[in-house]
Amino acid sequence: MTNLSVRETSRVLRAAVAAAVVVCTVVACSPVSNNEGGTSGGDQSAGRDSFGTPADPAAVKQGGNLVIALSAEPDALDPTLSRSLYSRYVFQAMCQKLYDVNEQAQVVPQLATALPTTSGDGRTVTIPLRPGVRFADGTAFDSAAVKATLQRHLTNARSARKSELGPIDGVDTPDAQTVVLRLKQPFAPLLGALADRAGMIMSAQALRTKGDDFASAPVCVGPFKFAKRVPQNSIEVVRDPNYYDASKVHLDTISWRILTDASIRAANLRSGDAQVADSVSTQDVASLRQDAAVSVLQSQSLGYQGLTINVGNVDGVGTAAKPINRPLAQNAKVRQAFEHAIDRKALVDAVFNGLHAAACSPISPASTFSSPEAQTCPAHDPAKAKQLLAEAGVQTPYAVTMLASNTPDTLRLAQALQSMVKDGGFDLKINPVEYSSLLDEQDRGNFELLQLGWSGRIDPDANITNFVGTGASQNVAGYSNPQLDTLLTQARQAGDVEERRKLYGQAVTLLQQDDALIYLYRQRNLTAVSKQIQGLQVYPDGVIRAAFAGFGK
Repeated sequence: MTNLSVRETSRVLRAAVAAAVVVCTVVACSPVSNNEGGTSGGDQSAGRDSFGTPADPAAVKQGGNLVIALSAEPDALDPTLSRSLYSRYVFQAMCQKLYDVNEQAQVVPQLATALPTTSGDGRTVTIPLRPGVRFADGTAFDSAAVKATLQRHLTNARSARKSELGPIDGVDTPDAQTVVLRLKQPFAPLLGALADRAGMIMSAQALRTKGDDFASAPVCVGPFKFAKRVPQNSIEVVRDPNYYDASKVHLDTISWRILTDASIRAANLRSGDAQVADSVSTQDVASLRQDAAVSVLQSQSLGYQGLTINVGNVDGVGTAAKPINRPLAQNAKVRQAFEHAIDRKALVDAVFNGLHAAACSPISPASTFSSPEAQTCPAHDPAKAKQLLAEAGVQTPYAVTMLASNTPDTLRLAQALQSMVKDGGFDLKINPVEYSSLLDEQDRGNFELLQLGWSGRIDPDANITNFVGTGASQNVAGYSNPQLDTLLTQARQAGDVEERRKLYGQAVTLLQQDDALIYLYRQRNLTAVSKQIQGLQVYPDGVIRAAFAGFGK
């Protein structure tokens, strides 16, 4: 793949210029450490990035099964429907995209041959496609398959991609290797969206035959193809002989084993039953770094962990918001009180040994689109919290039930929050559930307060609009603010970085007034890898890249 220079962006999608700026700069300074920059080597220090290095073909064996100990079960292996970070790990090996993100968080072509070009009005976007490519089922990858995929993203009733693709009004296929997107208006985040699940292209034949059951036997273009899935246990992919760049593939198979307990993942790594452990607990990092047989990869996350409050999700995500008869849902002062009851720094220091960083915004401080307004943080002030509860006419202690995943690290966080918010007048009750069940419950609106995060994307729109825009496909809070919608729409259409920066600062101010989503911290991506393995990498997007890894000779 060829990375295009900034000077070449004169022929690139004009509406995506702002995205091109941020992807080139997002890792230039760290949002979560004191050290600037990063390294792709094996630096094990707590402050510097360590993404892993590409495999040396001469030093890697051919064959073998790579076992990855996974901290939660992926949701549907369907790019249209998926909402989980963990499904992105599997997709990386078997579902390539029109564009990808490299180690420097720059967008580069993958199934496309170059970055998009655009018409003068920013409403016609042309994407050239890689020729001679076949899906895992042997059918041709072409413009018709891209059209079928994008139309499914845009029209499927359960699609999580629709709002990510924005104002696409039509898809034309002038020839087999060219796709033309027609937009209702310019759309700055488009390039970033096509570098993620919205850009994963599915076999048109498989879509016709499987329909809504595509996830049971997904078919894409990739180094590996789907083999089998045992729910709550494992997923396996096998090398795909149809892959256009098969000489770069060394492994025979990759297996993901679902092990939700971080200590068990670490034990499997040390015993050799697994060669990779994702989402390493901050409790285990120090001991793993001392293990001569293990490397710990780390990178700054583009996302956040936060608390979502159900303010209007009665009939399920994507449906019209309805009133909920709870003070927490009805009165912003109660939600603001909950935020003032939280000491973010104390939380990350106590629960995560200071490895993560407090955050009050969906926009990283390292982003070109950051501003003082975007980084304003409501103070920890228990007295203010009690005052706001009194103004809202709420008796204390006010009971709130929080839905959270049942992993040890999340439970530690939940218990710390439980203790912390007491001083602000809250009685927090914890309802722990398995991760995939949590996703189902949040979509249905079966929660009062929810702890969940987002792994992050290179354009800030993808970290905001899909979660807080009215009717957006992942707005599980049922939140709606027309003033915020206007700001986010203006930011999507703006081609000027300074204008987008100003708009996102205003958007964060509104978000903190309404507090339907309370941002808590930014985590570091922490992945432990056996030194038997070469070529495994994890970039700032948090995705484990295992497709071109191999066992060392």
